[in-house]
Amino acid sequence: MREMYWIMNKQVVVVGAGFSGMAAATSLADLGYQVTLVERHEQAGGRARLWKTSGFTFDMGPSWYWMPDIFERYFERFGKKVSDYYTLKRLDPSYKVVFPGHEEWDIPASVEELATMLEQYEPGAGKALHQFLKEAAYKYQVGIHDLVYKPGLSIMEFASFQLMKDVFKLDVFTSMSNHLRKFFKDSRILQLMEFPVLFLGAVPEKTPALYSLMNYADIALGTWYPEGGMHEIVKGMQRLAEEKGVKFQFNTTVNEIQVEQGKTIGLTTSQGFIPADIVVSGADYHHTETQWLKPIHRNYNETYWESRVMAPSSLIFYLGIEGEMKRLLHHNLFFDADFKLHAQEIYTDPAWPTMPLFYASCPSKTDPTVAPEGHENMFLLMPVAPGLSNDDEQTRERYYHMMMDRLEAFCGHEVRSKVVVKRSYAHRDFINDYGAFKGNAYGLANTLTQTAILKPSLKNKNVSNLYYTGQLTVPGPGVPPSLISGQVVAELIAKEHPHTQLISV
Repeated sequence: MREMYWIMNKQVVVVGAGFSGMAAATSLADLGYQVTLVERHEQAGGRARLWKTSGFTFDMGPSWYWMPDIFERYFERFGKKVSDYYTLKRLDPSYKVVFPGHEEWDIPASVEELATMLEQYEPGAGKALHQFLKEAAYKYQVGIHDLVYKPGLSIMEFASFQLMKDVFKLDVFTSMSNHLRKFFKDSRILQLMEFPVLFLGAVPEKTPALYSLMNYADIALGTWYPEGGMHEIVKGMQRLAEEKGVKFQFNTTVNEIQVEQGKTIGLTTSQGFIPADIVVSGADYHHTETQWLKPIHRNYNETYWESRVMAPSSLIFYLGIEGEMKRLLHHNLFFDADFKLHAQEIYTDPAWPTMPLFYASCPSKTDPTVAPEGHENMFLLMPVAPGLSNDDEQTRERYYHMMMDRLEAFCGHEVRSKVVVKRSYAHRDFINDYGAFKGNAYGLANTLTQTAILKPSLKNKNVSNLYYTGQLTVPGPGVPPSLISGQVVAELIAKEHPHTQLISV
């Protein structure tokens, strides 16, 4: 009897329905793999989950929509457009900055208007802004459209003649702090320009000036809002994934990645065993390795992880407020305290901050659907060092009142008595909900020694068909990089493990 063969598509199981997990799953399904995406929560989104209560709709995670071209490029990959899934609105002003003495700057969406505004505070700053953005535009083009789409497995990926020639033009070896001071002197302008790198994981003095590409994203490309909230992106990505054949399995907790003879054969989960030819973990990298793999199969030991520099965690308060929040825009940055002291207490000498800067998001200023009529939807976010102890209710309340004191003083009216919904979220919640290493909110810091090939690898060196994606690997933290991470790992898998296999019958 002749032996017969069937050509079968390989089964991929992706863990985690965050941005990177869904991007990986959709890309792999589009390439011909059979893909199942398992998620421990009851909804997709990961840190971009949705919380609804008492008529309020809260985005629990990301609230800034930057780099619209990355989202367009993602949907175009599948022959779609962003507008097929959600509607964007550009915010103008982009955001408000509050300085000491309640001085406030509403940052216009127009580069020309911003240049004119800065000129009022520092003669020559308008012209300097244009030159600064010209250099930042080049970094954005090279950094975002070329470098970050590489898997970071070998230095040779970055060894092109053009790139080697332009390495100094990219300001990789110049600090953001020094770079900015070539253009501006006014302390308020400097704070405005340093803000986008605040969440990258290091003080501006230790952040490569390559990341002025973030200023280009902020000022030139603009701040946008998906109508209905940031979770609309998640819903759009889930819809696209399902259109491509991805099967979602929610309320499923992973217990172990099963490995035999150097290969994973699948996952043991709360819903039983799920077989797989390939596994991609979009969950926290450290959690994946330490909780689901035996030591012999891990890429990195605990000493390695303890030596990593993490981006900040956050203390967040989700608030439903009766009445109007006066003087606020959709996005509001309270820089009315010592910027350097707070940065030091996040990055250099980790501690609960003495007098924190904070961010107030009020999406109901743009979108009335996220709050009941006559109410505001708001959250307060205070960046803090990861790994802090004493994340207890007493500590959280102390900072709640500290932020509220300043918010009320700025707005000119009482707020606390008008709060009808209140929920806090910090280190222990990030750990419980996402297995986040040290309770981090934003992943691995983007320092020079943790860039590209120096980040935790996309692939497991001991398990040939196990891969990683997300904010603790290439290319780094943030929603656009997470989208890119999922696409990059999918392309790597397609290169190393073609989607079809022969099965003998």
